[in-house]
Amino acid sequence: MLMGAAGSKLEKALGDQFPEGERYFGLENFGNTCYCNSVLQALYFCVPFREQLLEYYANNKSAAEGEENLLTCLADLFTQISSQKKKTGVIAPKRFVQRVKKQNELFRSYMHQDAHEFLNFLLNELVDILEKEANAAKAPSPENLASKKIANGPTKPQANGFHKEPIVTWVHKCFQGILTNETKCLRCETVTARDETFFDLSLDIEQNSSITSCLKNFSSTETLNAEDKFFCDKCCSLQEAQKRMKIKKPPSILVIHLKRFKYIEQLGRYKKLAYRVVFPLELKLANTTDNSDMEYSLFGVVVHVGSGPNHGHYISLVKSHNHWLFFDDENVEMIDESAVQTFFGSAQEYSSNTDHGYILFYESIVRKS
Repeated sequence: MLMGAAGSKLEKALGDQFPEGERYFGLENFGNTCYCNSVLQALYFCVPFREQLLEYYANNKSAAEGEENLLTCLADLFTQISSQKKKTGVIAPKRFVQRVKKQNELFRSYMHQDAHEFLNFLLNELVDILEKEANAAKAPSPENLASKKIANGPTKPQANGFHKEPIVTWVHKCFQGILTNETKCLRCETVTARDETFFDLSLDIEQNSSITSCLKNFSSTETLNAEDKFFCDKCCSLQEAQKRMKIKKPPSILVIHLKRFKYIEQLGRYKKLAYRVVFPLELKLANTTDNSDMEYSLFGVVVHVGSGPNHGHYISLVKSHNHWLFFDDENVEMIDESAVQTFFGSAQEYSSNTDHGYILFYESIVRKS
């Protein structure tokens, strides 16, 4: 059987360097579920997320036997992988995929799906479930609720006037960062700042660019004038202004989505941008935040394979215990770190290479001082 052969080949390649207690399992594809498999592999090797999920499963075993939801299905799948007797092999994430389709009609068809849309849907769904559970657990005692929340640090009241403290779940602790939208009136020089949270950053891309230049563009200053003037509360009138987006609080896990699918007005459809965008193995967040010493290390890449937006395939590259692995549904192989750069994109408009980095996963590095 091919899968077993591939598994033993991987074990041979790693030899006695096979990490203690680690599992490398391919995921079966149910027709068109590579968008789901590629994201699941990246999340499985996002160690803080995996550890929290396994802990959640261990603490909620009895609840898991009760009502099934996306969180219990994902926790069950990750537990299934991590507790396998064999080190390598293939698992069918059937229950999880069925749950995704049941929950969201967007993923029911056999059409090509978008891995970024799926990641967004999944993280938001997990947060909703965890928030509901936290609210249900805390419902009996309002005083208890107030004292517990302060431990998570002060949070801003919500813009819609409710002063209810938002719940900080472990999904937030892994992925959530804060952006500040700053607008400076050019007449009175008053700066208006509005905070917004994010789970990933969607970056516009250009040909022969890099993540660093895309981030610079993301936080570059834009002048609001003519029809786009800004209403300044201090001047009580429309004024010319400067606007910029800054990362106020970088997340622990930084997820970057490269906007490779662009709507072309003249064509009346989306087109895939195969642009070469260099993503470094180590990333410094400069010019985007006051905390500019933040450094990240790349550990996962979801790759879109194909020349157009409506068809193609997804695979993922994952770094685990200093080894890079290539996950393509059922298939798992070891790759050299230098192979990661073959997924930057194409420097020429028409190229035979259609494998391009689409979602990047970076973990923050804590430097020992």
